[in-house]
Amino acid sequence: MQADPTERLLRGLYSAVLYLLVPVTVYHLIWRGFRQEAYFERWGERYARYTTPATPTPIWVHAVSVGEVNAVAPLVDALLDAYPGQRLLVTTITPTGSARVRAIWGERVEHAYLPYDLSGAVRRFLAHFTPRIALVVETELWPNLLLCCRDAGIPAYLVNARLSERSLRGYRVLRPLLSRVLRTLRRVSAQSDDDARRFAALGAPAASLVVTGNLKYDIALDVEKITRAATDFRERIGGRPVWIAASTHPDEEAAVLAIHRRLRERLPDLLMLWAPRHPERFRGATQQAVDAGWRVATRKLTHWPDPEDAVFVLDTLGELQQFYACADVAFVGGSLQDIGGHNLLEPAAVGTPVASGPHLHNFSDIARHMEAAGALRIGEDVEAVGAILEQLLADDAARAAMREAGLALVRNGRGALRRTLGVIAADMPCRSGPQIPGTG
Repeated sequence: MQADPTERLLRGLYSAVLYLLVPVTVYHLIWRGFRQEAYFERWGERYARYTTPATPTPIWVHAVSVGEVNAVAPLVDALLDAYPGQRLLVTTITPTGSARVRAIWGERVEHAYLPYDLSGAVRRFLAHFTPRIALVVETELWPNLLLCCRDAGIPAYLVNARLSERSLRGYRVLRPLLSRVLRTLRRVSAQSDDDARRFAALGAPAASLVVTGNLKYDIALDVEKITRAATDFRERIGGRPVWIAASTHPDEEAAVLAIHRRLRERLPDLLMLWAPRHPERFRGATQQAVDAGWRVATRKLTHWPDPEDAVFVLDTLGELQQFYACADVAFVGGSLQDIGGHNLLEPAAVGTPVASGPHLHNFSDIARHMEAAGALRIGEDVEAVGAILEQLLADDAARAAMREAGLALVRNGRGALRRTLGVIAADMPCRSGPQIPGTG
């Protein structure tokens, strides 16, 4: 497709602004590095400068961070099984995303940081890895990235695509450019009808839109590992009631501590499992719990909690799912402050009742279905969330009903993986190889 003059102008202006901001990207890496040391590493990849030889990698998946890596894991697993002879690259932006890639797949996939959206860096990145298909996860609408894929003849798909009303409003100022970017995509594989409608409003052609469902429903569970962890956990703490505060953000930490204090007034032996969203908050959360006067243990330090511990901080990555299974009820963070929520299906998939705050715009479709099914309770503020947790911890029958509702919802929601594989099948680089499951 030939770029029109308006596109060249818009793209030039966009690129000029990004190049002016290059010093800011360096400052950002330094600033983040003081909070998470991994940001000081592998800077060359951020600008597509590589010390290793070019490595043709036909299948490329981009997932910005941990949540997107977890969401796309079923798809990556299926592609690895179907194309064992093909190199597969997974790019992320965050070090936690990188760590999650290595934790799930080890050396079975290549990993690199996606470079900043500078036209020169993007072209060097594509020349280094020479992908034959690009699978971009959720809402990563980087103009130079996708326009350079088009220019290089690389078919690009937006998979598990979502777009909240808030994001749509924020993107409107860039609509003249983004509408052209969306026209470069072979398909926008949307999570829901609402997501497809919003992508259409942003300029995606109707012919490119397809609703495949949410890959998060196709979550892969290591049942043996989860069961073993839950058994070991209960052997250590006995029959104590347990709740988990997961993926919490800094502005939610005081709320979590207040809820735990309130709950322990009714349940003095209650244990809280606490999993801050970002690794740089592990130490701070631990200290806050100590300052609150409780006995605190951490996953790295003691591995399991002791019977006397009041708080157990999960200061590791990649273990949240098994600790969801250890809890009687889960609070999923990013919902008491205006973040937009995090993956509500993870606790539901292991049978743990779920509570959240009201800010769920990033997971509105999932939240709506879970609440309607009776697998989720939403509190409007900290007091309401605390009341929900208190009610559930006191009501075995209510927890059992929510458990069954959540398990059924996840089970019945599966199928996005099969549909997504069918959408991308025509452009997969090895048509004569093994058949992709579900596309025959």
